[in-house]
Amino acid sequence: MKKTLTRIGGWLARRNPFVLIGIAVVATLVAVAGGSAAMEYTMTEAFCTSCHEMRNNVYAEYGGSIHDTNRTGVRAICPDCHVPREPVDKWIRKVQAVGELYQHFVVGKIDTKEKFREHRADLARNVWTRMKSTDSRECRHCHTADKMSSDLQTETAQARHEKGREEGLTCIDCHFGIAHNEPKGITPADIVVKQKL
Repeated sequence: MKKTLTRIGGWLARRNPFVLIGIAVVATLVAVAGGSAAMEYTMTEAFCTSCHEMRNNVYAEYGGSIHDTNRTGVRAICPDCHVPREPVDKWIRKVQAVGELYQHFVVGKIDTKEKFREHRADLARNVWTRMKSTDSRECRHCHTADKMSSDLQTETAQARHEKGREEGLTCIDCHFGIAHNEPKGITPADIVVKQKL
């Protein structure tokens, strides 16, 4: 290995610095383009449902939900609700997801329906905690309070939204179990977090 590195170092030392800069620029562009392409692919429904754990559990539940099929034809797919859009937050979330992939491929933590059910409350708690800590940021990409038409809401919905604002609640405190089945024994109200606004 040392001999190979010495050989490469000698080759580089004999080259024009502009050639080396050109190689570095091309390598950087290839890395950035490749990283961007990989990021975009991991933001697709096809990627999210490529493993049987997601396809046979949460994606099966999502099918037919209001976020999948509705009167307007606007769909929210996995990353719309589970991945931030802001670049730095998106990268942070993607790095966190590597740990989830480790659990998937190496540990096999949720590789059967039974294991998935066993860990469902923990999985939901993780998602809900993340959502509460950001004031349901992903929800607010599509649902903006100042654009909600109160006159199109029932009186009950209007009263609940007002009460939620007064109590400092966030979307996920009330609107959970919309795209996925609710786990037994826990709700977002059971989770207390400090918001990162």
